[in-house]
Amino acid sequence: MSSFDVVIIGSGPGGYVSAIRCAQLGFKTAIIEKYSTLGGTCLNVGCIPSKALLASSHHYSDISHFAEHGIELSGEVKVNLEKMIARKQAIVDQTSGGVKFLMDKNKITVLEGLGSFVDATHVAVAKADGTSETIEAKNIIIATGSKPSSLPFIKLDKERIITSTEALKLKEVPKHLVIIGGGVIGIELGQVYLRLGSQVSVVEYLDRIIPGMDASLSKELTKVLKKQGMKFYVSHKVKSVERNGEGVVVQAENAKGETITLQGDYSLVSVGRRPYTDGLNADKAGVKITERGMVEVNDHLQTNVPNIYAIGDVVRGAMLAHKAEEEGTMVAEILAGQKPHIDYNLIPGVVYTWPEVAAVGQTEEQLKAAGVDYKAGSFPFKALGRARAGGDLDGFVKILADAKTDEVLGVHMIGARCADLIAEAVTAMEFKASAEDISRISHAHPTFAEAIKEAALAATDNRALHV
Repeated sequence: MSSFDVVIIGSGPGGYVSAIRCAQLGFKTAIIEKYSTLGGTCLNVGCIPSKALLASSHHYSDISHFAEHGIELSGEVKVNLEKMIARKQAIVDQTSGGVKFLMDKNKITVLEGLGSFVDATHVAVAKADGTSETIEAKNIIIATGSKPSSLPFIKLDKERIITSTEALKLKEVPKHLVIIGGGVIGIELGQVYLRLGSQVSVVEYLDRIIPGMDASLSKELTKVLKKQGMKFYVSHKVKSVERNGEGVVVQAENAKGETITLQGDYSLVSVGRRPYTDGLNADKAGVKITERGMVEVNDHLQTNVPNIYAIGDVVRGAMLAHKAEEEGTMVAEILAGQKPHIDYNLIPGVVYTWPEVAAVGQTEEQLKAAGVDYKAGSFPFKALGRARAGGDLDGFVKILADAKTDEVLGVHMIGARCADLIAEAVTAMEFKASAEDISRISHAHPTFAEAIKEAALAATDNRALHV
């Protein structure tokens, strides 16, 4: 029987990063993955493929604005969805192959098969050929991730009533895509197909899309996407989703109790994700699972069984790849006797639509609910020279700071390049920067980042210079 210092079940961003860090720290490490490719949901059917399709569809969408830049096209521009999907898959394959390279480089044993507990120190690996292997581990890290959620009354046929996984490999551009759920995944994939020519309708139970983010971001993104042609039905409760030949019929009830009917050829069910522990047999190791299906952990990501830890989507907190990576690193360093920490308030959230949406820290709604005395400063992208030069005028940056100490409590932005710009806000808040600190830092001109400086000036005695 093979024996390891650390065995990690799951090779997503949390799992494979944890494996690398464990190997760097001198642990004999193995990682178990039930699929034939490494990288988990993020690399295979999540972050990477969705961003590839967002990029391709963005290029196609940009063509409609070429004329204003003095670029004249002759001939018809067409979408070749098959080639677009093939490009996406090539990127996925390359990225997954890169993870395999990193496993080999760091001398990490990769075991392909379904990992399940035999007891607290032994894991069985059920392989595709029907054989099984049991390995021994001093420490085990559960990194099994998540799967798309659904609603009890919806039957997913994965042909017309689909999840995000199927939406990444459609063979045709939908005529009318009805999306159930206005969260990040639904909105991103909705914009992909909106750009390619689909009619897109979003049905959301709550009163706004991207409900976990600051309300001002939701309002602005809704305005921009409506301008692009997306339709929204917020405060609508879905009552039924039925397959009808080559189409789907979605019925929903609004706040007044009235029923609306939407007919499309595809319905994307995007109502969140659930922790994935199917087949893990956690009970055999004595590991507690919460009522919501999450692995129960303490502040050190340790389960009730001392040598077993859990990270990523399978534990509490935001289901984000970068959060999982930080947790995977943290557990590895704890096992090595170090004292790492994670400030979950400083884990940024991003929506990769265009304009991009990004945020870190507290929202205005959270500060009001907590009774925190704060001040706010915002700056519109349309007032930036760089934004006007590129034609990316939508959006703003908003900074929330403590009214007494001026410490930055939250940064919320929507606009071009915000997925990258948010890193400046995270860095500033990590070092407890004040709004005035940011306002006094020189920002190159002309850049989109100047909006952060101007928002900080606005939060500092309303001193914004260019608005």
